[in-house]
Amino acid sequence: MKKILAKGTGLTLLSLLGWACSNEFLDVPPTNQLQITNLNTKSGIEGLLISSYAQLNGRGYSQTASSTNWVYGSILGGDANKGSNAGDFNAITPIMRFEVQSSNNEINQRWLAMYEGISRANSSLRALTTADATVSASDKLRIGGEARFLRGHYYFDLKRTFNKVPYVDETVDYAAGIADVKNDADIWPKIEADFKYAYDNLPETQSEAGRANKWAAATYLAKTYLYQKKYAEAKTLFDLVIANGKTTNGKKYALVPQYRNVFSFDNENNEEAIFSTQNAANTGSSDAASGDLNLNWPYNTGPSGPVGCCGFFQPSFELANSFRTNANGLPLLDGSYNTGANQLVTDQGLESSQAFTPDAGNLDPRLDQSVGRRGIPYLDWQVFPGKDWIRDQAFGGPYAPKKYIYTRAQESRAADVSNWTKGWTGLNILLIRYADVLLMAAEAEVEVGSLEKARDYVNQVRRRAANADGYVKTTAGANAAKYVISEYPTSAFASKDAARNAVYFERKLELSGEGHRFFDLVRWGTAATTINAYLTYEGAKLTNALGGAKFTAGKSEYMPIPLTQLDLQKGVLTQNPGY
Repeated sequence: MKKILAKGTGLTLLSLLGWACSNEFLDVPPTNQLQITNLNTKSGIEGLLISSYAQLNGRGYSQTASSTNWVYGSILGGDANKGSNAGDFNAITPIMRFEVQSSNNEINQRWLAMYEGISRANSSLRALTTADATVSASDKLRIGGEARFLRGHYYFDLKRTFNKVPYVDETVDYAAGIADVKNDADIWPKIEADFKYAYDNLPETQSEAGRANKWAAATYLAKTYLYQKKYAEAKTLFDLVIANGKTTNGKKYALVPQYRNVFSFDNENNEEAIFSTQNAANTGSSDAASGDLNLNWPYNTGPSGPVGCCGFFQPSFELANSFRTNANGLPLLDGSYNTGANQLVTDQGLESSQAFTPDAGNLDPRLDQSVGRRGIPYLDWQVFPGKDWIRDQAFGGPYAPKKYIYTRAQESRAADVSNWTKGWTGLNILLIRYADVLLMAAEAEVEVGSLEKARDYVNQVRRRAANADGYVKTTAGANAAKYVISEYPTSAFASKDAARNAVYFERKLELSGEGHRFFDLVRWGTAATTINAYLTYEGAKLTNALGGAKFTAGKSEYMPIPLTQLDLQKGVLTQNPGY
């Protein structure tokens, strides 16, 4: 305000009198605020676009809000429980128990984080309409494709979290009635349109590996078809992606040879990485690092283990049992892995100082790449000691997460040391990877009747898992457990029902803890049966955390519309059924 007045010091009295007859002098752009006209250059619009990418981690919002979906996909799906103890971050507990209320701030944080990403994508698209000569025609197509890809991504997550949400694109702003947009329309067609535009206009490769490309858009469009049960359309696109797809940095899509290296800090943006969050450690600010998983580490490890805080996201008993295999190396698809001697032997209730012998039965080797359990090496840190690294066994169980954990050798490069915990990291988080594509394609093949093709896709995934070079080993070089895994024979895919069951279960094993499970169960229509069985089994073991919890069909498939949003748009937004 002082600067504005200073500029008028030399004005004549006549000029001042002229101003006094009008209020136009009040129309001064706010200081310290970017106007869209400041951002119509190529560098300005690129900056807006990058800000939308940055929101993939839910930056500025709760750890639960991000696109990694560790709460809304994995915990709700039974891959894991909240972990830690009953008191820490207990706003997650009612979500986990399907008792969440619309006033729970975590739900609002999810809503805000996704719409923040959308707003930034829309700003990029709006800026393109006034772009100056530094923005070429090809730049406009590429930037527009990336922005619409990102907008499609954020709406995809909103759709499967809340179902009915208001759809706002770049043509709607505060002056055009944004607060009047209702949530009464199906937005799948809008999501499809965004991914289709991105597929048609994005290049195959780009100079920066983290950007979306043509094939990431094709994958997301096929996934959108799959969620709507448009199996023929999904199959057609998956065929193209599998035959021709490549990463943004030009690598032909393929499975990383060793399962453990899919999640390694030293193997990021690999041939399996279709779309990932991009993170960097020790740049001067932890804002560049991944903070959304900063709680999901073993507890109280000291220098013998990574981070030492905060014991969240503990894999479930039910998930660990699922990795049991029979004498032929195949999973127990009849559900008997949760009964009798098929259940994994655990150290639940034992002190680390007490004797314990790990399970000696047949196991899928992916178990020990996904779940930290007593008696098995925890990457290159040490043998997992059990209770000493668990915050509260009675609340969270005996297991710890193992994906997206840096090794001792990587710590100095992967851990960000500018915040209160080394749980902020430079690890990229995979949102879609090629194994996911193969299993989605297998699902589409089952539904169109191509059972043998579906079996081939599933077996490609299992073949990689069976690569003994990637097994967890003891310090003596022996396998850390009795790993027995094989490919499915033709007879296992003799009917649609049998093939479908095998594909569904393979997704559970291969993608555990990666944010997919709950959304899969909902779209398959099996959520109520599967999750209530899980809650009954798990609740008997973890009574404080899950005892008496229940999934309610017709309600629990979606989160409630946040109360804060209902209050802001009174009479405009409609609450979901059951809340």
